[in-house]
Amino acid sequence: MPVVEHDVVIPSPPETVFEYLSDPGNAPRWDSSMVSVEQVEPGPLEVGTHWRGTTKVMGRRFEWTAQTTQLERPARMTSRSVEGPMTFTVSYDLRPENGGTRLRYRLESESGLGGVFGRFADSVVERAQSRTVRANLQRLAEQFDAGAAA
Repeated sequence: MPVVEHDVVIPSPPETVFEYLSDPGNAPRWDSSMVSVEQVEPGPLEVGTHWRGTTKVMGRRFEWTAQTTQLERPARMTSRSVEGPMTFTVSYDLRPENGGTRLRYRLESESGLGGVFGRFADSVVERAQSRTVRANLQRLAEQFDAGAAA
């Protein structure tokens, strides 16, 4: 099962970072692969909440629906795909560090990250996605540093 995992220190407390990450409208602001994302059910985020989105990976778009499977404010949020061409789980783990937050992002793909391209592409897509995730997390930290994420 391919895994992409990176972390970054963000200059804001975990509560602030968690609230930003849990607002679906913010995802395209820092995640360059996220074309759109929305919470399906109205109301506060909770375990069982569904998200619907469109992601662009290596120039190819695919739609998905995911469900929040774990929610521990402000320390952890996990979602798992329930519809779409790839089976994936995304986790955000947050912990206080030096007056800010250490955010660990983890993407696991049971179907392989090359699922929409064919299994042969797994290693190529995994490397490309790893670079994208690293850049996205840096962009997220810079947004908080510049006050744009507040």
